[in-house]
Amino acid sequence: MAGNATTRFDNVSLLSVTRTLPSRVTTSEEIEDRLSLALRRLRLPGGLLQRVAGVLERRNWAEDESSDDATVAAGRRALAEAQVDPADVGLLINTSVSRRHLEPSVAVRLHHGLALPSSAINFDVANACLGFVSGMSLAANMIESGQIRYALVVNGEDADEIQGNTIRRLLRDDVGREGFMSEFASLTLGSGAAVAVLGRADEHTDGHRILGGVSRAATQFHDLCVGSVDGMFTDAKALLNGGLDLVVSAWKEASAEWDWSSMDRYITHQVSAVHTRAIVKAAKLDRSRVPVTFPKYGNVGPASIPITLAEEQATLVRGDRVLLMGVGSGLNTAMMELAW
Repeated sequence: MAGNATTRFDNVSLLSVTRTLPSRVTTSEEIEDRLSLALRRLRLPGGLLQRVAGVLERRNWAEDESSDDATVAAGRRALAEAQVDPADVGLLINTSVSRRHLEPSVAVRLHHGLALPSSAINFDVANACLGFVSGMSLAANMIESGQIRYALVVNGEDADEIQGNTIRRLLRDDVGREGFMSEFASLTLGSGAAVAVLGRADEHTDGHRILGGVSRAATQFHDLCVGSVDGMFTDAKALLNGGLDLVVSAWKEASAEWDWSSMDRYITHQVSAVHTRAIVKAAKLDRSRVPVTFPKYGNVGPASIPITLAEEQATLVRGDRVLLMGVGSGLNTAMMELAW
């Protein structure tokens, strides 16, 4: 059975969104220099990351930085910008793919770092690159129900380990062209952190209303992109085709309830130039309204959407309509409308 899940919110607003970026810049040229022996052995041309993916550089944490510390820093700024006292926060949802250990949750460290009260619920939510949007939806539901007043949705990604492991493996003599390309997406990943503060719209008339949106699953494609810190293995062509079919199906069904044909901004998950062009064409979006951050930050997983929104917010004005949209491995898609 096929169809969308639809959610609408009446009294929830985005109060602030912030990001913290690593200080270390890693260019695609540097990565390809490290892979030069493999590229020559496999007779692959240079400049693949720039020409095919459109990723010129990405950020990585320096020795004295970490994704957890960066997320806490972003959270403090987000609370200050929203003028929300940490003591009033009732929920923290961590949506990161990256984690240093399986137990306890990443959320507990961030809860402690932000000095949240013992009454604040905290947990991790994993939904690949859609995690942040999923976290916003969960938080919005809890605010709408009256269970909490304020929520923090947070994300901190660290691509160092997976990229280091990938490069070492791709330099082995037993890796062929097909194996190299199946791990190509790992080389586009970047690091970063982002935090959003959500609250009641009737208490914050200057906030940005979260109106709701849709989600849709195509889990027959659960094996197309499988990753861990050891590596991420992707059937890029099948993943792109399956993702596009999923987005178009969700988009068409949603059109009966939502008019997203002329949004002021489409904040998409940042994967690559290929994926952006494909989404723009498939959904017939106005390309000038689709900002991109992947050329300088790469694919920062679930943090991509809030990082892009945080950078774009200075160009938004009251009354603008904003659509958050993306596809996550699995496959799942989600679209969420904000009234700025």
